[in-house]
Amino acid sequence: MADAEEDFSSLPLPDRFTHKNWKARKGGYEDAAKQFEKTPDESDPVFRPFLQDSGLWKGVVADSNVAAQQDGITAYCAFLKYGGVQACTRTRRVTVSAIAEKGLSSTRAAAKASSLEALLLCIELDSAEPVIEDLLPALSHKQPKIIAATLAALTAIYHNYGCKIVDPKPVLKALPKVFGHADKNVRSEAQNLTVELYRWLKEAIKPLFWSELKSVQQQDLDKLFENVKQETPPKQERLTRAQQESVATSSAVANDDGEVGPGEEYGEDAVGEIDAFDLAEPVDVMPKVPKDLYDQLASTKWKDRKEALDALYSALNVPKIKDAAFDEAVRALAKCMKDANIAVVTVAANCVDLLAKGLRKGFGKYRPLIMSPIMERLKEKKQSVADALGQALDSVFTSTSLSDCLEETLEYLKHKNPQVKQETLKFLIRCLRTTRDVPSKPGVKSIAEAATKLLTESSEVTRSGGAEILGTLMKIMGERAMNPYLEGLDDIRKAKIKEYFETAEVKAKDRPKPIIAPPKALSAPGSKKTAGGAKKPASGLKKSAPTAAAPSEESIPATLQPKLAPKGKPGTTHKPGGPATPAAGLKMQKRIPGLGGVAPSQSSPQRRVASPPVEELPPPGAPKLGVGRGLAGRPIGKPSGSIDPTLASAPRTAPAAVSGLSAIERAELEEHRLERERLMKANDDLKTEKTKFASQINELRNQNAQLIEDHTRDVLSIKAKETQLVRARSDAEAAEQAVQKQQREIDRLKRELARAVRATAISPPNVMADNLNLGIADTTSVSHESVVSINGTTSRTGLHIDPRFETSRSRNYVSPSPSEDKENNGLESPGLSSRDGVLGRRKLSPPIGSSYSGRGSPSRPHARFGSGSISGEEQPVRSVEPAENWKRAAEVTNQLKARIEQMKVRFLSV
Repeated sequence: MADAEEDFSSLPLPDRFTHKNWKARKGGYEDAAKQFEKTPDESDPVFRPFLQDSGLWKGVVADSNVAAQQDGITAYCAFLKYGGVQACTRTRRVTVSAIAEKGLSSTRAAAKASSLEALLLCIELDSAEPVIEDLLPALSHKQPKIIAATLAALTAIYHNYGCKIVDPKPVLKALPKVFGHADKNVRSEAQNLTVELYRWLKEAIKPLFWSELKSVQQQDLDKLFENVKQETPPKQERLTRAQQESVATSSAVANDDGEVGPGEEYGEDAVGEIDAFDLAEPVDVMPKVPKDLYDQLASTKWKDRKEALDALYSALNVPKIKDAAFDEAVRALAKCMKDANIAVVTVAANCVDLLAKGLRKGFGKYRPLIMSPIMERLKEKKQSVADALGQALDSVFTSTSLSDCLEETLEYLKHKNPQVKQETLKFLIRCLRTTRDVPSKPGVKSIAEAATKLLTESSEVTRSGGAEILGTLMKIMGERAMNPYLEGLDDIRKAKIKEYFETAEVKAKDRPKPIIAPPKALSAPGSKKTAGGAKKPASGLKKSAPTAAAPSEESIPATLQPKLAPKGKPGTTHKPGGPATPAAGLKMQKRIPGLGGVAPSQSSPQRRVASPPVEELPPPGAPKLGVGRGLAGRPIGKPSGSIDPTLASAPRTAPAAVSGLSAIERAELEEHRLERERLMKANDDLKTEKTKFASQINELRNQNAQLIEDHTRDVLSIKAKETQLVRARSDAEAAEQAVQKQQREIDRLKRELARAVRATAISPPNVMADNLNLGIADTTSVSHESVVSINGTTSRTGLHIDPRFETSRSRNYVSPSPSEDKENNGLESPGLSSRDGVLGRRKLSPPIGSSYSGRGSPSRPHARFGSGSISGEEQPVRSVEPAENWKRAAEVTNQLKARIEQMKVRFLSV
């Protein structure tokens, strides 16, 4: 056995990894771990066999011998730690599932810990998605201990890296299945994993799996969640390799500035970005939208419009909406914002809220269609409607940015309706509090100017809103940046703004760039090295520039100093094509002290020796116009004075260089002037175009408002006409009924008239004189038909004698002879034998006179007279009375017909 063990160490490591003897494998694992730790970098040859044959590691982590498996997983951890990204990406597809099945459920604690460390290293080196993808099948294993161990490993993974690095969606979808497992250990580990996810996601985890749990499980989890709510927000405890490199490069600067330490940027801020929208799957809502939606929205009944919007709300009520063509739907919702019914407006605002939340960034293209109608409707004073509109505006803002919404928001801050102005104020304040992007400088200026104007409003609410805007903006930009906008305000307003500044809570804060100190090389110009390597003392430089008009360091612009260094003779330490350094600029500054003016006392050779050698000046190259030279760094005036005597012994190329510099400066100056003119012209053109576009926009807005007003007026006119038409129809029906009633009344009167005429036509024809004394009272026996006035006396014709009196009287009253009748009355009395059913036609002559004794003589006949005749002529009784009655009936009928026609005309005219 001893010989066999000695032979194991002589075998190559890949052969020992696959050896049948577990001791040989165990020794190979231990030696491999030691060799991995001693490697200088990831490209060491010791890693090559294991990278080429990644299948070796599957047998290592799943070794049948538990002692060898423990050392094998330890060796795999060393391989991952020192082998780098390639060691992870080439082996994880065969090792993760084996670790989940054999390593995590090992009976040895060290093997379990190494297995978990291997999974964490795989995530640290590359990404978490492949690891989670290989671990999830283990949740369906038939052995409960493997499922419980996998759940515990997932809990540790999320605890170390958080939900920002490791996507929680696949695990959340698998939770309902493990919660329904029969083993209590599996359910317990599922609870621990859910609580860990709740630490990072809070309520965002519930929409994905909460409804599939039992009520008892939900109650137990809620109790555990209550304890988590009291804890501090979690932070990422382990950084990935990419995060480590980022922190390593920026930690020094970050610590000096006092901003962010290593790992702090991966804490709470990263967690806050995860919500239900990030976890949910997009849903296609277009099939759920009613087919007749737009027809119902065009209905004249508000209930039909509300029902259509309710159906649309139900379709849009999902966490995440799949992007589609919603242009027509958004236009319809914008039109609903002008609806006269507030219930329709409220439901439409809720639909906009859901659509913006479901699409997020995809809703940004619909913002210009819907934002202005919503803000215009803010004039509604009912609080429930205002809240719905405000929520819709907040969702629209969340899907876009502050810069996108700023122009329209500032426009509605000038609205004439105070309600619109106040609600727009609240919306802008909410935008400043929730935005994560710092406003641009033009945006800050626009907001500050608009808020300053609001401080002079008559309404206290508006003034307070303006102060709150300035205070919140100051919280974002800082007090120093807001000082120019607060100048001129009184102390009371400044105090109010300061109060809002102290209490404001914002998510975006402007961090100005730190002021960079000048390089140390510029602070000691006298200690610069020459071409020979020796340092020149500062006193030597001072001697070459006495109290004459030699320019100081401050007199030459900073941008000019580095540009002067390339000019000189060959032999300098600088490369002709390389960039100039600040030190070289200072050398050139000292070498050409007479650039602005030269003193006459600088001609001594000692001073020439003390000055830097001219040999360091390279030959003048081709002028580079516009490359690396700024206009502010060039002196505009021509250099005055003569050439420095220290340059007299220099070759002839030095004065040429000085004169060449002036020409370059002049050419560059002209070029910059032309560029400035071009820029100014382009700027003017842009301003003109902007003004033209602004006027076109205002004109289009005015036309749109006029069209809307005309449309509203037309709709109201149509409704008024419809109301008048309904009333006219009602009046016509009433008139028709009245006409029918009058027609029935006419028919009835005609029937009555006909009956009266018939009754009059068949009356007895016997007539007698009006003043005939019959011995009875006139009121009971005689009916007067007509009165005739003759010679001042009145006489009645057509008197009807009561039948009782007619039957009771005797025949002795009849005139005995015609001669007597003729004599007394002047009427012919018919004979007694002439009878036609009554008395026949007799001619009786009643007495004419106003005084009548009323006593009749026995010789007078007792009969009914038809009419009285003065002249004694014969007139038939039947031809007088019916004709007069028919005439009256005709007159009454004509009058009734005329009245009926008048009534018809009156009713039809209404």
